[in-house]
Amino acid sequence: MAWRYDCAMEMTSFERLNALIDALSAGLVERRQHVRLALLAALAGEHTLLIGPPGTAKSELARRLHTAFRDARYFERLLTRFTVPEELFGPLSIQALEEDRYERHTGGFLPEATIAFIDEVFKANSAILNALLTLLNEREFDNGAGRQKCPLISAIGATNTVPEDEVADAFFDRFLLRLPVTTVSDGGFDALLQTKVSPGGTAPAEQALDRNDLTALAAAAESVVLPETLVALLAELRRHCAEAQIVVSDRRWVKIVGLLRIAAAGAGRNVVRLWDLLLLSFCTAPDAERQAGVADWLAARLGVRAAFAPARLTRIVEAFEAQLDLERKANDLDYDESGRLKFSGTGQAMEIADNIGDAKGGAAALRMTYTRQRRYGALHIAARVRQIDDALVRIAGYAAEVATQRDDLADYRARNLWLDAALLERVDAHLAETASLVGQLAARLAKARDGFLVLPRLEQDVGVVPEPVDVESLELA
Repeated sequence: MAWRYDCAMEMTSFERLNALIDALSAGLVERRQHVRLALLAALAGEHTLLIGPPGTAKSELARRLHTAFRDARYFERLLTRFTVPEELFGPLSIQALEEDRYERHTGGFLPEATIAFIDEVFKANSAILNALLTLLNEREFDNGAGRQKCPLISAIGATNTVPEDEVADAFFDRFLLRLPVTTVSDGGFDALLQTKVSPGGTAPAEQALDRNDLTALAAAAESVVLPETLVALLAELRRHCAEAQIVVSDRRWVKIVGLLRIAAAGAGRNVVRLWDLLLLSFCTAPDAERQAGVADWLAARLGVRAAFAPARLTRIVEAFEAQLDLERKANDLDYDESGRLKFSGTGQAMEIADNIGDAKGGAAALRMTYTRQRRYGALHIAARVRQIDDALVRIAGYAAEVATQRDDLADYRARNLWLDAALLERVDAHLAETASLVGQLAARLAKARDGFLVLPRLEQDVGVVPEPVDVESLELA
């Protein structure tokens, strides 16, 4: 069955992949996210690295994955420091040696596999790892004097730890998705104990994908749009990774965009959605700790606008509150709206000075012995209220935007293939918290507005327009 993306078949493509994920996840406890992402990587023609201790279903996941592809040739090997190239690439051809050619019989070995599982991938020697580099990245194998095309769709590697050396780093970078695998949690332990020894997990033949499906999916992905807003967010994430000392190669960023397009096309969409970026924690950071940091950054950043960050809004509200407090406490005699005393050095002021005297200058230095609360003209108060009203309108618009983002996230969750619910719930919880904080800050700002309205007023003088309160910009652009 060829992959189609017209309106009539959109639901079919989504349901087909969802059914595949269900079948591959059957009987596995707390491994659905790993199944989702390994399948996504395979659809994108990328490789997955499973990082975790033995006995955590890493090999079982790989064995199941190959059943998602019709007529797939599966290859599996556990590497050790004693592994020789013949175990991976096939034995040398005796006939070729007799003819002074150095060639291997690759039938049944990695160069002719479509899905491969390589356990303890970093335990092989550097010669094997270097040969694997070309095979994984270019789908070619150097066999004698020529290069052999390899039908590999995706390789799954597994390791307990990732060593740090030049060859290992290059090999590590070939795996677009790095998935930490831990033991089952306490919450899933009961389910684990009830799992059958042979849980199944084979994809039904009618659901399995063939090369035509993959070709059609790749063609659909080519037309998937990556919005400019998401490009800007990727640039932000790149800066965040640099600050966190997470090295992400240019090649990896290109592959990430390809993965996002496949993720969208697989869900029957022609545009990458904001929430698809949650996949990036598995593509950028190399280990569980730093992946958690990237996931935290994404959960806090997606769906919110930096200009309206609660910390930033708080500073703006506090600036208006501080100005109101200052104007409430201001004392003065009789004054004009610009802040100059109406008593200067002549007239009434001189009369008062003559009466009270001054030891350091007499009438030449006016000193008043009483004060009263400052009063403000209509223009002053109107300007303060107008500035706050402008901020309130912008904040109200942002609150509506956050509500829209939550609705959009709920829609995404209803037709989500690739992400577990827990991560999406974290994002929604952050958006809800943001909405609550924005509401509280808007209420504080409205209260400050009311405070300016009841400032003591001049009886006749309309005053002048004051300088605006110095606050950060809330431009929506």
